[in-house]
Amino acid sequence: MREGSIVVREWEEADAEAVAEQANDRRVWLGLRDAFPHPYGIEDGKRFIAMARAMTPRTYFAIEVEGRLAGGIGYTLHSDVQRIGAEVGYWLGHEFWGRGIATTALRLMTKHAFEADPELRRLYAVPYASNAASARVLEKAGYTREGTLRQSAIKDGRVLDQWMYAIVRVS
Repeated sequence: MREGSIVVREWEEADAEAVAEQANDRRVWLGLRDAFPHPYGIEDGKRFIAMARAMTPRTYFAIEVEGRLAGGIGYTLHSDVQRIGAEVGYWLGHEFWGRGIATTALRLMTKHAFEADPELRRLYAVPYASNAASARVLEKAGYTREGTLRQSAIKDGRVLDQWMYAIVRVS
């Protein structure tokens, strides 16, 4: 998936060092779930990449800008009655913030997800309400804020609200 200099592609084993370099930043970690480790080392990158490459279907992707690894994006499919929905997530290394990269990557990945899975009806994200930049990414990519999940998460010792954003397949 490509738009201009932004490429959303499958993870490669050779990405481990670059992902550790971009991910090992507290500013990045603060916007993500605790399953995303901090500090983030090369071994963390190798484990993540091995997991992403073993997925069927593959739904976790690397974001590359001008030939450099910039971050990651993906979606998590659900089962049972929620099998028509998936949660999206994304992150960028700090040096890539504020350039519209995440918005472009999210648009590309959203289109891919709906094309790859005909049963998928809804993609959603739950950013921390304190993360205005992530909310802007979602809004610029066509997602709609549906509500606030009050006191629904704890990050770095702080109880936080989260916003519910979603986009639905256009019939």
